[in-house]
Amino acid sequence: MERTLSSDLQFQNSSEANHAAMPLRLLANLMLWQRRITSRHQLARLDSRLLADAGISEAQRCEELSKPFWR
Repeated sequence: MERTLSSDLQFQNSSEANHAAMPLRLLANLMLWQRRITSRHQLARLDSRLLADAGISEAQRCEELSKPFWR
């Protein structure tokens, strides 16, 4: 019985910890999405010389710019 009680407590604490971590995961995702949006805007503004300096082809740029912010 004692073993069952302690495993129930661990499950409850684990569940509460996961619930508390949800806002942090959401915030981390929002920050990641914002970085992707910003970097893709910057990529869109690069001219062909700067793209060549960075080693990025026009096709690679188009492929990156066509992705939604969540990917």
